[in-house]
This record gives sequence, structure tokens and C-alpha cells, in this order.
Amino acid sequence: MRLNEIVFTDAKPVEGYGPGFFRIGGQVIHGPVIAGPGGIQTWAGLQDDAALLALKGQVDVLFVGTGAEIGHLPESLTGPLEEAGMGVEAMASPAACRTYNILLSEGRRIALALIPV
Repeated sequence: MRLNEIVFTDAKPVEGYGPGFFRIGGQVIHGPVIAGPGGIQTWAGLQDDAALLALKGQVDVLFVGTGAEIGHLPESLTGPLEEAGMGVEAMASPAACRTYNILLSEGRRIALALIPV
């Protein structure tokens, strides 16, 4: 078997998560968080679309982790993001973390917005 080292560019992979926190790129963040090409930042949650719209032109797909269970995203959030040219995929936060890491390792233009489990 051949093993290849993964280079993640400026975006940082999700290394772990637990009740109320995420570990991304060696940093522990408590509460909701955004990870993407510009780095890691705290997030105010689903009502904070401005932080997500700031990713316009930098990402093609935004994965939104809705916590322990998959949840429905409000149209007031998805509408402006899709109008900005971003695909939006909602899933449970653990699945969003895994999907993000895989696509990040492939060099895709993606970002991740997470609500803790």
C-alpha cells in the first residue's frame, strides 16, 4: 500500500469534536465555528448569515453541521447563500466534519460552519 501525505493549504482539517467544542488545526474552539480558506473563526450560529456570505467567491460548497442530528436550514439562510453562488449542504455536525476533511484533502474549494454536538 502506498501512503501519501495530505497537504491542506491554508484551510485546517477538523481533528476532533465533543460536547460543545471542536478541535480544528490544533486549536480548540468552544461553540459554533466556521472553518475555511481564510482560517478558523467563531460563529454566532444559523442567524449569522453575514459571516457565511463573506465566503463568497472563495468557496463553491458550504457544509453546515446542524449539531448531533441533521436539521433543516431556514430559507432566510440558504437563499442568500445560493444567490451568492455557493452550494449549501446541511448535515449532522459529525458527518459534516468527515465530509469536509475528505474534500479538503482533495483540494476542493469548501468551507464548514458547525454547531456543536
